[in-house]
Amino acid sequence: MPVNLPDKLPAIEILSKEHIFVMSDLRASTQDIRPLKILILNLMPLKITTETDLIRLLSNSPLQLEIEFLGLKSHTPKNTPIEHLQTFYKTFPKVKESYYDGFIVTGAPVELLPFEEVRYWQELTGIFDWARTHVTSTYYICWAGQAAMYHFYGIRKYPLDKKIFGVFPHTVNDKAFPLFRGFDDEFFAPHSRHTTVSAEEISQHPELTILSQSEEAGVYIVASRGGRELYVTGHSEYSPLTLHNEYTRDMQKGLDSVELPKNYYKDNDPQKQPVVLWRSHANLLFINWLNYFVYQATPFDLKKIKELGDLT
Repeated sequence: MPVNLPDKLPAIEILSKEHIFVMSDLRASTQDIRPLKILILNLMPLKITTETDLIRLLSNSPLQLEIEFLGLKSHTPKNTPIEHLQTFYKTFPKVKESYYDGFIVTGAPVELLPFEEVRYWQELTGIFDWARTHVTSTYYICWAGQAAMYHFYGIRKYPLDKKIFGVFPHTVNDKAFPLFRGFDDEFFAPHSRHTTVSAEEISQHPELTILSQSEEAGVYIVASRGGRELYVTGHSEYSPLTLHNEYTRDMQKGLDSVELPKNYYKDNDPQKQPVVLWRSHANLLFINWLNYFVYQATPFDLKKIKELGDLT
């Protein structure tokens, strides 16, 4: 089934060229179906790129989705045209009375700041609290995952001696957990971050369950409330060239600490094409989230989300 997107969103043309079926609001309005409503709070600086990466994965589901984008009133991005934000992004006051089947919160380039020093922290945590009563399941990515675990459970983030950068193997702690239906014993996912969270600290909170880890990259996926909240420290949504673009950007800045992304380039040679190791499991991850924690858990009447308890 297609993903319903705002008319003229740039991702429509990009994904159509990849033979991915997306549908504008105008066409979707002629169909008599209740699509799943997915809200995306996009905190990444290159918003059009992130929109496209996420929609590419969400579109692989047989479920029909209706996508909306959320921005922050307390922060104006510098790398996205203001016309794009005004056309395609809503502010929180416009959505706070609405209910959504699923919610995705992206990472943000502020991870070295203490959480409380982030300019939009107060607005963001208000949205986190709102999601608990207005969304069936929320998928927090990278810094957003760290931020939400800190806000709800006091889990701290710790600076790393060097950036976790590359594509790393992971294992699953609970193979019966539906999020990992169809996963192999070992799977790969990209990471790009300067901070981490402590598995020992997380394990002291019975409300939190570590679902997946990596020997090199550490904690990968944590769940709370039976899957109504998922905290994912990596970037399964990354396109094949995202790490390459980050590496090239940092090299051009002349940063001394730049290292080659691990397990990424063929023969570890940046002159050669990246080897994509994570695409199939990225698709499974998003499909399983949509199926087991959104579609199968959400009420038909979205207002009844406020009556949902933890998923089992």
